[in-house]
Amino acid sequence: MQVVSISSLKGGVGKTSVTTGLASAALAAGIPTLVVDLDPHADASTALGVRPDEQLDIGRMLKSPRRAHLADNVVPSGWVEHASLASSNGGSGHRTAPVLDVAVGSAYTGIYDRPDLGRRDLRRLSAVLAGAGDYELVLVDCPPSLNGLTRMAWTASDKVTLVAEPGLFSVAGTERTMRAIQLFRQEFAPALSPAGIVANRVRTGSAEHSFRLAEMQSMFGELLLTPHIPEQANWQQIQGAAHSVHHWPGDSAKNAAALFDSLLANLMRTGGSNTDVASAGRVRNRSQR
Repeated sequence: MQVVSISSLKGGVGKTSVTTGLASAALAAGIPTLVVDLDPHADASTALGVRPDEQLDIGRMLKSPRRAHLADNVVPSGWVEHASLASSNGGSGHRTAPVLDVAVGSAYTGIYDRPDLGRRDLRRLSAVLAGAGDYELVLVDCPPSLNGLTRMAWTASDKVTLVAEPGLFSVAGTERTMRAIQLFRQEFAPALSPAGIVANRVRTGSAEHSFRLAEMQSMFGELLLTPHIPEQANWQQIQGAAHSVHHWPGDSAKNAAALFDSLLANLMRTGGSNTDVASAGRVRNRSQR
């Protein structure tokens, strides 16, 4: 089982969109996957079309992690129904039922989003995920901060994937987050590795985006994952309908789905990099070129 945190210091860069895109690719690939919606806004839960009944949300599981019984409290994504229908229409023969479960997010998790969590609190998510052995992949959608919830996720994770737009403030935030990961590894999680950086919402015709992508390549090298994810005009519509991008009609969605397939494959085989971003060049203002 691989546990991957999806993180960003800056809000609004499409972190949850990348999380759900990767979840969609995992579902299409038949990889049993759990999405942990650790962001108090719970946007990933909404996009994944979950319908909780009596299950505990992730915040209440974190409150009593050793009694949480994860398997009893996860909720199947509404996407699974679409995937099962597509599989049944694709031909005859035995097919394994797809698995995409969600540890549902809630505002309750906000009580842990503090900068002063001790080591015991940082292990809460690890204790909850001790019951996640049936999954091959766990994606943790983190809030856009470096407070307690993100550090709790990093403690429980094998890898951290960062999401950034190719813009000045986002790239600068990514550099700071990479440094924070290095410090966190030294003190709390020596086995944690940066899985890479996803460049999201890329506009191919933008000179600024081209400049920043080249800068990111220079700064982060092989940690800048490919393919980059272009700005998707209908992404809000897809998420609003609580659909997987792999089961949304149209060439645009089909192309986006293929990009997430490739990104997931690259993500699953990366990790363990010892790239020292402390020696990387500073993010430049355009006037410094």
